Amino acid sequence: MSARGRLVLSLLLATGVAALEFWGGFTARSLALVGDAVHVCMDVFALSIALIAAIGAARPADKRRTFGYGRVEVLGAMFNGTLLLAATAAIVVAAIRRFGAPVEPASATMIWVAAVGLVVNGVVGYVLLHQHERDLNVRAALFHVLGDALGALAVLIGGVAIAFTGAAWIDPVLSLFVAAIIVAGVLRVLRDATRILLEGVPSSVDVAALTRGMEGISGVTGLHDLHVWSIGSGSHALSAHVAIDDRRLSEAAVLLREIDRCAQGFGIEHVTIQFECESCPIVVKH
Repeated sequence: MSARGRLVLSLLLATGVAALEFWGGFTARSLALVGDAVHVCMDVFALSIALIAAIGAARPADKRRTFGYGRVEVLGAMFNGTLLLAATAAIVVAAIRRFGAPVEPASATMIWVAAVGLVVNGVVGYVLLHQHERDLNVRAALFHVLGDALGALAVLIGGVAIAFTGAAWIDPVLSLFVAAIIVAGVLRVLRDATRILLEGVPSSVDVAALTRGMEGISGVTGLHDLHVWSIGSGSHALSAHVAIDDRRLSEAAVLLREIDRCAQGFGIEHVTIQFECESCPIVVKH
């Protein structure tokens, strides 16, 4: 199945789970189940953003955006993460209020709705698993889905505990647990998105090892002004000034191919090199 097909299927499944959990949360008067439904709604939004970003990122480069549209997905991840944090804050406030006015939810509804949510989230997570390393927004959606699976499991266990003990405080405690899961996942996504926007070195690239590899190429005598950054998730670029010994232009082209191969070993696709030759004689024409 294609990446877009996986996203569409995941989006449909997540929408169904959100509707079911909202119904179950209001019917059972369970704040934890409503909180997990809010999280699933954010998953629906995240998957929608990921799908839109996948379409936008596939657009070719043009005269105004010579690197293409790879950062559309990064902007989407930032926007999605911000909204998710706002929704989480609302859940936390509601949970704190529930401690002061406890309400015992219908445990049976909590249990079966959470069980369905757990199974469906497991399916969605499996569908997205093979794509998350190559796409930041898919990774964001996967974090949300896995968080939902943990949240659904917690609600399921909590529903069983409430059924046996009748302790109403378990429900707001579970909602706070779900909120913590959401925050942990969102912070990781926001960290990765911020690194890309600030043109930081990709986490998968060891600059010291890359420098040693380039300097170890025969004919390279020095290296400076090395920059490595991400255009989008899974798309990295490099630029550098490389000092070489005195040689013909055709030999320099061979050297450039070796540098390209070295960079590709670190997952870098776009390589821009400026050759310099400190030992070359400077010819001044009159």
